[in-house]
Amino acid sequence: MITFAAVIDSRMKKLLVLAAGPLQAPVIKRAREMGIYVVAADANPKAVGLKFANKAVVTDICSEEGMLAIARQEQINGMLHPCTEVAMNVLGRINDELGLNGISRDTALRATNKYLMREAFAQGGAPNPRSMLTMDVDHAWSLFQEVIGGDAILKPTRNSGSRGISKVEQGVDRRQFERQYNWAMRESRDKGVLIEQFIDGPEFSVEVIVWHGEPHILAITDKKTTGAPFFVELGHNQPSIYPEDVQMKLRQATIAGIKALGLQNCAVHSELKVQDGKAYLMEIGARMGGDFIATELVRLSTGIDMVQAAIRVALGEEPVALTSRPSPLASHPLRGVCIRYFTPTPGILTAIENKELLNGPNIYDASIYCQVGDVVPEVRSSLDRSGHVIVTATTAQEAIAQADDMVSKLKFRTK
Repeated sequence: MITFAAVIDSRMKKLLVLAAGPLQAPVIKRAREMGIYVVAADANPKAVGLKFANKAVVTDICSEEGMLAIARQEQINGMLHPCTEVAMNVLGRINDELGLNGISRDTALRATNKYLMREAFAQGGAPNPRSMLTMDVDHAWSLFQEVIGGDAILKPTRNSGSRGISKVEQGVDRRQFERQYNWAMRESRDKGVLIEQFIDGPEFSVEVIVWHGEPHILAITDKKTTGAPFFVELGHNQPSIYPEDVQMKLRQATIAGIKALGLQNCAVHSELKVQDGKAYLMEIGARMGGDFIATELVRLSTGIDMVQAAIRVALGEEPVALTSRPSPLASHPLRGVCIRYFTPTPGILTAIENKELLNGPNIYDASIYCQVGDVVPEVRSSLDRSGHVIVTATTAQEAIAQADDMVSKLKFRTK
């Protein structure tokens, strides 16, 4: 373990942040701006967020005992695992041991193991697809042939970022089914695979802060994905452009899921699909959503600082943004915001044309993750995307149109 520390003011509260990559860096910086002493931990000594922390710890964040020892030594007042969930069990264990204001280890397990999550949804009456746990391909193939009765989704019981998820269609041959099943199993941190009823419809997420068991819905996010077979997310927009009756069903399903999981004090990122007018919960993360949704999009579209709210909850302080009633959105005018990801044709990258367009007046943020000579992979998970652009406008429709236009004009040449 390697540590780098700065001087601490004894009056400052201490926040432990698990992971310090690009998605966590804005959280670390925001906490510092709030006058909080931040201990950031990551196994990668080059993790970008480490340089923004008061104290950087290079260590295995998935070690419960190791991280618990660090938390005790640092005498932390709260902790977050933003925009990812690989070490949620660690967060829950530390919350339990130190009596911190966050989810318990048992709750963390329900909110990361998709089988336990489905069980909780079923027991709590939250709407979700038919789902069955499998431990081997023979069992999964039998269920697919005899029980599912249609197209299905294979997914690891525990992972994130679309890793290992794929659609299998009725009529697929056994060999192809096995390939997809084995991929899901390789990506499963709990060595189990769910086979689920395929829900065919648009995808959404709902961004929430839960304070003392009361869910405060901040935003509904419309999603764009690659579609079958891997359903990798290509972009998001806020506010939702769908009718109010659809949005109401998304809110109701999300609240039912939060109650079923027993979430008390945390940020929530709920993912759903709508089919035939009914909202189905795909999963609920007891954390802030990734892809800049929580760290940028919510604030840009609503004026509410979700990162600040999540930090305050972790420290046991009521979030300022939630003190307005009846709606935390009431005093904030909506703006349109859209993020789109670049996904070039796979191959060797030979050129990137029209990069100057990323400096346009409505571009809030843009980044290209690759350079000439790199291998551009097939997009099978969120790690395979090649860059992003975030556009703001008066309405979501305008932001979407401008972001999509940017994706069409920025040319990645591959061979």
